[in-house]
Amino acid sequence: MEEFDLVVRGGTVVTPADTMRADVGVRGGRIVALAASLPASLAGSGRVVDAGGLLVLPGGVDSHCHIEQLEANGTVHEERFATASASAFAGGTTSAICFASQFRGHPIGPTLDAYRLRARAAMMDYSFHQIITDTTPETLAELPRLVASGIRSFKVFLTYDPLHVDDAQFLQVLVAAKRLGAMVAVHCENYAAITFMTRALIEAGLAAPKYHAWSRPPVVEREATHRAIALAELVDQPIQVFHVSCAEVAEEIARARARGLKVWGETCPQYLTLTAADMDRPGFEGAKFMCSPPPRDEGEHARIWTMIQGGVLDVISSDHCGYSFGGNTGKAQNGREAPFRDIPNGIPGLAARLPIVFSEGVAKGRISENQFVSLVATNPARLYGLAAKGRIAIGADADIVLWDPKRQVRLTSALMQHAIDYTPYEGMEVTGWPVATIRRGEVVMENGTIRAAPGSGRFLARGPYPEATPRGVVANGFDPAFDPALAPGPAA
Repeated sequence: MEEFDLVVRGGTVVTPADTMRADVGVRGGRIVALAASLPASLAGSGRVVDAGGLLVLPGGVDSHCHIEQLEANGTVHEERFATASASAFAGGTTSAICFASQFRGHPIGPTLDAYRLRARAAMMDYSFHQIITDTTPETLAELPRLVASGIRSFKVFLTYDPLHVDDAQFLQVLVAAKRLGAMVAVHCENYAAITFMTRALIEAGLAAPKYHAWSRPPVVEREATHRAIALAELVDQPIQVFHVSCAEVAEEIARARARGLKVWGETCPQYLTLTAADMDRPGFEGAKFMCSPPPRDEGEHARIWTMIQGGVLDVISSDHCGYSFGGNTGKAQNGREAPFRDIPNGIPGLAARLPIVFSEGVAKGRISENQFVSLVATNPARLYGLAAKGRIAIGADADIVLWDPKRQVRLTSALMQHAIDYTPYEGMEVTGWPVATIRRGEVVMENGTIRAAPGSGRFLARGPYPEATPRGVVANGFDPAFDPALAPGPAA
């Protein structure tokens, strides 16, 4: 038998189904052996990592990250691919899916090409969701090339200027995705309702950060989720609902799944730990906690956990979208007296994701170690066609995290190793922490020190996969995605 490049020895391997004492053998960046004890002779000159007393987990897969994202006004998100990678490794994540922009009225191609160049600085492995903001014939004609290049998911916003699409445009995206075998991810909030509430609040003099939550209460998220599911059902297209903030939204997903629809739900650590009251801090401080949908009340945390435990919400991502608090850019780019409408939405969370979910979930007895692995690694990889990621199994990429389940840590911005100057989780105590992160067999983080080289990350091209495949059920047998031009000609 050939020698291994790396052996992880003496740890407890955790998969979605099993927890077992096992050694892991790595060769060529992949897992090639799992055994109760691998012979020392097979380590050869390769490195042996002692995992005694630690959990051996698959590297985290974060399927929702805004990294170095290009904006229509010419700005670029502060978090760069290099800093995001360091933050990911520090928190036990090895792969991420981030967002390639499309600017309304402009083609996708040039912006995507520029974004690919930026992503070459990544140390983590990465893929893209393609944002779609308009559905002109020219835009739709670009999508087959994107999918052929390995971008197999589209993101649409049902709110936000200048990103939102209306129902007719959303249907066009759904149909295009169905024809191409792509997943659709949806930000579900009602654009008209939020616009109406925002105008009314500001006219009433209620403009502080805390009123951000008032402008988009659960009903606007619930209505948009119900509508998105209904339109996806109409054309038989699988979707994932992003960043579910409350149980009444998750209930819409539960009802859809009970009908057999291919609808999935994601939530984030902010909806398990933060509340709307965090935005009611003195002065501009509340801006640190502004994201959309906003955190709800404290009682919602338990209700979201119930939906996680029941499998309705089966992915926990970070929705990392950082804007620094200090200076005159970031959160304060429109001034510290700006109404909530003009304060950028988003919070950083790449490194905090796994520690918070483990601490709030496993350490507090809400979920098992196996469920934790599913939520932060296996399920997001499966849902987005990353077949080699998110699992510890023969043939999978050797993305591994050595995890100390008992280590207690107080979160600070410095520990996050991101480009943003704060963390909304500052001072939070967590139980469970990554000791080392391994990406494709290379130790890229040890005890908080990043050891990877910039540019060593790889783009993850995605091919066809089951979750993105329609059910084959349409109303009255009529498929609005059917294109006569693609039908076979008459028999000879």
